[in-house]
Amino acid sequence: MPVATPKQYEAMLDAAQKGNYAYPAVNVTSITTINAALKAFSDAKSDGIIQVSTGGGQFASGLNVNDAAFGAIVLAEATHILAEKHDVLVALHTDHCHPEKVDGFLKPLLEASRKRIAEGKGPLFQSHMFDGSVVDLKENLEISKALLKECAELDIILEVEAGCVGGEEDGHDTSGLPAEKLYTTPEDMVEVYEALQPIGRFLFAATFGNVHGAYKPGSVKLKPTILRDGQKAVTEKHGADALMDLVFHGGSGSELSDIRETLEYGVVKMNIDTDTQYAFTRPVVTHICENIEGVLKIDGEVGNKKVYDPRGYLKKAEKNMADRLMQAADDLCSTGKTIFGTV
Repeated sequence: MPVATPKQYEAMLDAAQKGNYAYPAVNVTSITTINAALKAFSDAKSDGIIQVSTGGGQFASGLNVNDAAFGAIVLAEATHILAEKHDVLVALHTDHCHPEKVDGFLKPLLEASRKRIAEGKGPLFQSHMFDGSVVDLKENLEISKALLKECAELDIILEVEAGCVGGEEDGHDTSGLPAEKLYTTPEDMVEVYEALQPIGRFLFAATFGNVHGAYKPGSVKLKPTILRDGQKAVTEKHGADALMDLVFHGGSGSELSDIRETLEYGVVKMNIDTDTQYAFTRPVVTHICENIEGVLKIDGEVGNKKVYDPRGYLKKAEKNMADRLMQAADDLCSTGKTIFGTV
């Protein structure tokens, strides 16, 4: 079953940690973007992570429903079915969920997993993200501990964040924060590990200058050594087995050398959204521009059904998004490293 079981997902993360590679974690909003992700992972022979944001779930639920959790369930169930036709493993994950959205988004998704497990199936999602970076670390960890306990009971991994990713995503704008907020300290990493490790498995989105949004290459100033120093602080105190599974947010505009360096320090997951959004949209724009007289009923004409049929340009969008995601797999060294069929 290509949507990973909890044990397979843990094996995926272990393999990435041991092999110094990371999984592209791509945000999806529709059947077409799910298929683009599955095509990319399948063609690259790379396992991967498909994730849904609150805004993505809201969009997928439709204008009249406008329910983030419901839309996320629809996308996840569709992925479970579509993934059966592919020979790589994918895990399902939810992206940034801030404290005020826990009750309306995370809790219903945990309940959906609870119902699936009662029916003899695995959890709907294999991991969820709680983003408590908007509150102080003490409050962040108190909420994280309670959520991790609930997730662990369902064999679900929780991703948490300390420090703040800059920029704007899904309406959450942190562009005005002081620079020091963009960097997690070694002391923070030790505190996170000590608070969460006794409860269950977690992923940690440490921040090292990351910024959400679209930026030219070289314009994002990352300090990957922050991850190295934080991991060193944790392992010196708690032993080599305490190495944390880290997550890289806000990677658009990053130098390949910086991306590769983070893999040496324990990054096993990198979020991909801005770049795949553009890759999806670009061929649609080209199609419309090149076929403008057929797409539009200009001056009362009938247009050309073959070129305004959405399937024509959405196929191009799916392929181009898949191509960009395959590049991400190359950048993260996950190409050809599926563990499908071995676990």
